[in-house]
Amino acid sequence: MQQYDTGHSANLEQTTAIRGGDQRRADADSGPQAPASGPLAGVRVLDLTRVLAGPTCTQMLGDLGAEVIKIEKPGAGDDTRGFAPPTLGDTGLSAYFAGTNRNKLSVTVDIASAAGQNLIHDLLGQCDILVENFKVGALARYGLGYEQLRIAHPGLIYASITGFGQTGPYAARPGYDSLVQGMGGIMSLTGVPDGEPMKVGVPIADLFAGLYGAIGVLAALRHRDATGEGQHIDIGMLDANLAWLANQAMNFLATGKNPQRLGNQHPNIVPYQVFATADGHIVLSIGNDPTFARFCRAFGLESLLDDERFATNAARVAHRDLVTATLAPVLAAHPSAWWLAQLEIQKIGCGPINTLSEVFADPHVAARGGVIHMEAGGEQVPLIANPVRLSASPVSYRRAPPRLGADTDEVLTRLLDLDAAQQADLRAQGVI
Repeated sequence: MQQYDTGHSANLEQTTAIRGGDQRRADADSGPQAPASGPLAGVRVLDLTRVLAGPTCTQMLGDLGAEVIKIEKPGAGDDTRGFAPPTLGDTGLSAYFAGTNRNKLSVTVDIASAAGQNLIHDLLGQCDILVENFKVGALARYGLGYEQLRIAHPGLIYASITGFGQTGPYAARPGYDSLVQGMGGIMSLTGVPDGEPMKVGVPIADLFAGLYGAIGVLAALRHRDATGEGQHIDIGMLDANLAWLANQAMNFLATGKNPQRLGNQHPNIVPYQVFATADGHIVLSIGNDPTFARFCRAFGLESLLDDERFATNAARVAHRDLVTATLAPVLAAHPSAWWLAQLEIQKIGCGPINTLSEVFADPHVAARGGVIHMEAGGEQVPLIANPVRLSASPVSYRRAPPRLGADTDEVLTRLLDLDAAQQADLRAQGVI
């Protein structure tokens, strides 16, 4: 093994055969590893992502069984390591970082150095997938762009997650969640009619981009299994934002009219909204005309069924203010618990508006295993469970979110055969 001074790795040709099935170097899997299970067991991911969109993608792949090698800058790491407080107990791990970085090994490499770039090239010879969320063109400056890698690594699946994609007039711009929520239209749809535009309470533009990225990777793996051919996956947060505008975007495309903010009401269904009760609020979701008729008959409102303004959903949408004004005093006459119990008896969609403490205390959430615990820093820490339930090849939780560089030595020894002296030399140079 060379000393990683300059140029590309001397052993690059040995390690760049198309990976798929068992087509990897025989000694690549030697050495201790956490047991792998799940549909992606045997797949290896080189993770060059940070913050949220990219790590969301790679954590999903890790939960599904892939071995994920997270490359972090020596001495600094993922920006979200510093997004604290809060931290998880006494571990010192940022709760933000921990939320999207389980099932990963942390390896510190300075990719700005020639020696660090050589390490990345050699690691890619042992990997199926590279996921990155650098600005467009940034990795090409280090010889790590897709076009620079595809010849040496023809089976490589290379996923790029950026704010605006690899092409178009905004491609060079940085992408941030609130920025994309504003540009992508969701803020124009969220909030009360006479209030300011409002972003969603979690970074949903980041999260959806990460999940679309994972979907793209899975599709590319299927393609490579069939053809042996890798490819580049181009995910733009703004593109993803448009995709999940769903019925609101289709309402605009159908009419050419900008949908207006409706607060907690639904643009296409009435009543389907939040109502005040005698002691709080509930969500009432009446999705069709038979359910509305059942609601009226159960709660002494039969006369509304003879009023053409209430008779059909289309009529109720056209007269939403009247419907809301008519039902509001009815709902306000009883406390939330009474309404939830009565509506449940009638099999009418309803639910409380829970705080997070109430969410995590909910017996259904508990029964579904919404929170898992993993050992980190000598203590058990809570993490949000993966929601994908597979009957034959379930997700697994093998590694807690790692400390910075915790797995550098193990990975470089196991995958690249670097001995202690070579690693010490790289460490002295600041490469790892």
